[in-house]
Amino acid sequence: MKMEVSFGTTIVYVGLISIVITWAWRVLKWVWLRPKKLERALRHQGLTAKSYRLVYGDLKESSNMFKLANSKPMILSHDIAPRVLPFIYQTVENFGKDSFTWIGPTPRVIITNPEQLKDIFNKFSDFRKLDQNPLTKLLAKGVVTYEDEKWVKHRRIINPAFHFQKLEHLLPAFAVSHGEMISEWDKMMISKEGSCELDVWPYLQNATADAISRTAFGSSYEEGRRVFQLQKEQAQHVNEVSRSVYFPGWRFLPTKKNKRMKEIDKEITASLRNIIHKRKQAMREEEETKDDLLGILLESNRKEQHDGNKKNIGMSTEDVIEECKLFYFAGQETTSVLLAWTMVLLSMYPNWQHRARDEVLQVFGNNKPDFDGLTHLKVVTMIFNEVLRLYPPVVTMERKVNKETQLGKLTLPVGVQLSLPTLLVHHDNELWGDDATEFKPERFSEGVSKATKGRLCFFPFGWGPRICIGQNFAMMEAKMALALILQHFKFELSPSYAHAPSTTILLQPQFGAHLILHKR
Repeated sequence: MKMEVSFGTTIVYVGLISIVITWAWRVLKWVWLRPKKLERALRHQGLTAKSYRLVYGDLKESSNMFKLANSKPMILSHDIAPRVLPFIYQTVENFGKDSFTWIGPTPRVIITNPEQLKDIFNKFSDFRKLDQNPLTKLLAKGVVTYEDEKWVKHRRIINPAFHFQKLEHLLPAFAVSHGEMISEWDKMMISKEGSCELDVWPYLQNATADAISRTAFGSSYEEGRRVFQLQKEQAQHVNEVSRSVYFPGWRFLPTKKNKRMKEIDKEITASLRNIIHKRKQAMREEEETKDDLLGILLESNRKEQHDGNKKNIGMSTEDVIEECKLFYFAGQETTSVLLAWTMVLLSMYPNWQHRARDEVLQVFGNNKPDFDGLTHLKVVTMIFNEVLRLYPPVVTMERKVNKETQLGKLTLPVGVQLSLPTLLVHHDNELWGDDATEFKPERFSEGVSKATKGRLCFFPFGWGPRICIGQNFAMMEAKMALALILQHFKFELSPSYAHAPSTTILLQPQFGAHLILHKR
């Protein structure tokens, strides 16, 4: 009997030891053996970087540099890469363009070559979106994060909502939302004798939030205000989470941040589910489908589900909720940051502000801007392109390879990630000339193709088959807003303006956009 107990105990001990050894071996491979193997493979091909440091790689140094860069404003210059992407910028300065960084135990190769960039964007089945930290997914998933058949299906269903001709029906909503902002500024002018100083950034955020509410859900900003507040808070948490190493299972720990992020997601999801439920009920009762983004999306989804007598091949309610979260965040943030930087730069360059206003007044006079006129604003388009070049909303994109993949002369082993630093490419002297960090909209006078000389060095909304589906939406809203602003006001930088571009998911003015507005 004692021998049996002893034998059984031995088996348990052996099992436990085996589990511990297996676990320890996997950890050793993850934190040391695999990173060193990948490092040798990359260095063998001429890529350079700092040596791998256990577990954290470059994350601690990168985080410290980011905090230091964002601790105070910078001089009034468009050479913003050292502040916005300090570690990547410093890596390229020290090691050249053929270099890589360490995101924890994972090497990330920096890609700035236009031909390699074109390959990555075109061959999206080989160069895939990164697996998101489960906590960052709480902000929004949607079509921008999906791969393979799911991406194909969602893109097909969503496309009708963002068709260029559909944008004409959204203009009245844009006009109302930004018109209300203009009215607020007008009231300030009356009390301030024709001019006033204000931070335009929160006003632009509110106006674009109102616009996305009206165009996406047919409701006012007041109804969607809570969702926007929550999305903004969630973006801050996601930004912090994305700058640290994620350990498997960490999201399940009841930390204060984890709990708050899940609470936010739960409240946002409940609000959107309620909106979608009401709209579906109205559609079942055969009420007329509303010509907003949600109405078009649900109608397209219904057609997909019943196409060819096939059932349940469209998007689920959960899928629609994720796409709505993406509408809310990407649709509002992209336009608001574009408008904010445009107003800042036109304040710095009054000659271009004057040219843009002359064009708007020549096309519309003091009448409300219309679709045809907005599509033919050449000077305004040149200005927007130059603002997007100098201050792209997304300053860097990432990809990964799931199998050994050839990229030009590089052979990328499994486990390597890629960094596509939009900002560095947009500011590259070799691609744009010695005036790369200067504001010169005239470089786009003959279009993007001429400005880039046919090379892929301008991609503020991505490029290729997976280019941002909402880019025309963002540009059309921005044109409407700027045209209204130029019709009513002149503006200049305030002495209290602090130049501080910074990333909270997208490139924002960290300390606001303080301008002095004058009644035109």
